[in-house]
Amino acid sequence: MEGKFSCADCYVKACRTRSEEKYPEFCPTKNLDPEILGEVLHEYEDEEKNRLTVTSACLESEFYCKITRVEETVKFIERMGYHKIGVATCVGLLDEARTFTKILRAHGLDVYTVCCKCGAVDKTVVGVPEERKLNGGGRHESMCNPILQARILEEEKTEFNVLIGLCVGHDTLFLQYTAAPTTVLIVKDRLLGHNPAAALYMANTGYSRFKEELGK
Repeated sequence: MEGKFSCADCYVKACRTRSEEKYPEFCPTKNLDPEILGEVLHEYEDEEKNRLTVTSACLESEFYCKITRVEETVKFIERMGYHKIGVATCVGLLDEARTFTKILRAHGLDVYTVCCKCGAVDKTVVGVPEERKLNGGGRHESMCNPILQARILEEEKTEFNVLIGLCVGHDTLFLQYTAAPTTVLIVKDRLLGHNPAAALYMANTGYSRFKEELGK
């Protein structure tokens, strides 16, 4: 095993109730520099960051295990007072994005949706080998362009963005370049119906693909 013990190695979760006597020796909270904690808490004094934090906590208190992620996202948008919403979607989940857009518009919100293939730039332009295209090569195949998606939504002056099914790595780039606060509604996992947590729930079963990693 490599690296230091951290929260994944803890089974007491004592930080939830600040039960200091139960903190493991490796606990990040137990070993936290008070100066760092103070600096972080100071960040929450920023008006926008504070609104994000308090609104999220209040929604959790009011609707925990009562509403879906879609409903929670809508309520969050409304309570934050956002009106112009951006949706950055995978072209393969455009149907889902279309439904979500309709729901947002039904709540009186102004929505602009942009799919990952916008710009229609061939993958080879950024260095993807011809033979690594999904179509096998020899003809045009548009690259996913998350930086352009972020730029377009910035040009549209969206106040809040929602990601729907961007690929691993492409979502990283979008989050790096987005100008507006962003949440993730759907994480792409075509094998598991876009429910990547299912792979973790099944990790200790006979159906697991992680037997070697978990020593099963």
